[in-house]
Amino acid sequence: MVTSDLFFTARIRETAKLTGTPTEFARSRDELEARLAGSPPDLLILDLTIQGWDYPAIFAALERQEVRAPLLAFTTHVLAKSTQPYHGRCDRVVTKKTFTQELPLILTSGVSPRARAGVRDDIG
Repeated sequence: MVTSDLFFTARIRETAKLTGTPTEFARSRDELEARLAGSPPDLLILDLTIQGWDYPAIFAALERQEVRAPLLAFTTHVLAKSTQPYHGRCDRVVTKKTFTQELPLILTSGVSPRARAGVRDDIG
């Protein structure tokens, strides 16, 4: 999970604990690269709402991986247009609302059936 939002971090940690899903968090590109240096995770979750982050560098770091885990990103309806250039580099993009609603399923099942069926972007 790549985010610096403390509220979401706490919520995700609690949901992960309840579902028995191990999670790791990275708050920067450097932390992400360090965590990816070992075995790849089952799922990467990326917060596209943090102002000032170098998303091109984050995506470059992800794309350098030999084996890339499925990537789920979340944004807001307000930021959907500005984050649009990154949506195609993700396996699925959802709103924060959808992410919150589906969090237990996301943590236990990874990429959703909608993404497997070719629905890459829940933002419309």
